[in-house]
Amino acid sequence: MAENTLVITADDVSSAAKKIKGHIEHTQTKQSKTLSQIVGADIFLKFEIFQFTAAYKERGALNRLLALSPEEKKNGVIAMSAGNHAQGVSYHATRLGIPATIVMPFGTPFNKVKRTEELGADVVLAGNVLEEATAEAMRLSEEKGYTFLHPFDDPLVIAGQGTVAQEMLEDIPDLDTLLIPIGGGGLISGMAVAAKAVNPNIKIIGVQTESFPSMKNAMDGSTHTFDSPTIAEGIAVKTPGTYTQAVVKKLVDDILIIPETRIEEAIVLMMEIEKVVVEGAGATGLAALMEFPEKFKGRKVGMVLTGGNIDSRLLASAIMRGMARDGRLSRLRVTMLDVPGSLAKVSEVVANVGANVLELRHQREFGAVSLKMTEMEMVIEAKDKAHADLVVVQLEEAGFIVSEAKTV
Repeated sequence: MAENTLVITADDVSSAAKKIKGHIEHTQTKQSKTLSQIVGADIFLKFEIFQFTAAYKERGALNRLLALSPEEKKNGVIAMSAGNHAQGVSYHATRLGIPATIVMPFGTPFNKVKRTEELGADVVLAGNVLEEATAEAMRLSEEKGYTFLHPFDDPLVIAGQGTVAQEMLEDIPDLDTLLIPIGGGGLISGMAVAAKAVNPNIKIIGVQTESFPSMKNAMDGSTHTFDSPTIAEGIAVKTPGTYTQAVVKKLVDDILIIPETRIEEAIVLMMEIEKVVVEGAGATGLAALMEFPEKFKGRKVGMVLTGGNIDSRLLASAIMRGMARDGRLSRLRVTMLDVPGSLAKVSEVVANVGANVLELRHQREFGAVSLKMTEMEMVIEAKDKAHADLVVVQLEEAGFIVSEAKTV
């Protein structure tokens, strides 16, 4: 690749759009009035969660599969993925009659492994991180004669992902900022090429979790450390692509690093406001808006909900932790006389305030209190932090000793 020459052009993205048309959803780009009010910017959401496999990765996977020779199709393909590229390859390879094998790291959410198998691919679990899974996929490619389909550092894959931006700007031409998650860089590279060709002044802002800031480190020589694991496993990439780094260096205006807690909050907020489920990587755009609202104030921002394949257990945990953070769930430690009626009195006070008791546990043997006292841990549900604080006040006024056990 010659210096200052990018691996793809806007024409490559347009070509990809024509090839995949009819097999990929042109997903809606819709304004979120509520999110716009919260962050002080005009926010538009691209709902890639409504692709058949619930992620944008189908675009690049299909564009790459359509370029295979007849012999390559017969021999089959292999890919490495934490989930969404896997499902995209599996679905479209099966649809096209191409044998597919997917290598996934140990620890990949069960729902992604199961769904990939259901879509027709053989799944091999290997390595603790994406790079180790890649090494195994490359080894099997050499041994079995499979064509390796890279999840992000491939021109055809990058061009396919760029169709996301092409559609967004067709639907909302005056977007002035695109906010895009970065793992290996395939999505932001394709989108940047497509978007800058339409509007050279559009701002392209990347987002990475503090657990995997690889592209940020590569771009500005920073030394952010890796602090895995992350809830955004779809962008948990330690080594970004060679092609993608070149595009990001030339076309991306900034890369923001966000904490894990913001991603958790964004998952819950997206569900409560937009009534949709997004995975960790898909929530990073909203997390960046919440962490750096001043950077987007007054701007017209397009944000990609890249995927919705979150593990059910992680989603449940994110919801409960979110409720604890904003005070809707509180764990209280209540000390009282160990006499009949004490527990009933506690329940009466909580009920009179309008809160709800979810869990109770007595601590007679292990509580650091008098033998004539008992200690009880109680989880309550309230409207908000102020409502939970009122429960504490009322319990104390009723003669109980109350302390709050921090949950998150």
